[in-house]
Amino acid sequence: MKTVVNLTQQSVIGEIESVLDTYPYHPYQQAFAIPDLRQELIVFVLNRIPCFYSAMSDEQIPLPAAEKESLLNYKFSRKPLEQQLHLQNLIHQGICSIVQEKSEWISHHLCETVQPGYEPSHWFG
Repeated sequence: MKTVVNLTQQSVIGEIESVLDTYPYHPYQQAFAIPDLRQELIVFVLNRIPCFYSAMSDEQIPLPAAEKESLLNYKFSRKPLEQQLHLQNLIHQGICSIVQEKSEWISHHLCETVQPGYEPSHWFG
């Protein structure tokens, strides 16, 4: 029996993690640690690039991440650096779009996670 593996999705998820590491923890990394927002970002990017799939038998050992990435870059383009920059640009666009679209929800959700003892005091004006 064969299983279909989405090589593009795995590569996109890895690249999203790399790009998010360049953003400040609050609010970006904190917001995209929320599974729904992370999934929305993944969908945003995947809807804008071609996807590649591979059929693998159940006995086959999954490809290591480096092999998947090189396979994906090979299938995407003969210019892997250009393709990676395009992917990173789409991720930045997705982050901006989602944060802008859901800013109130994010602000409300992140404020709920702050513990009262860590909030600044309002006593001193």
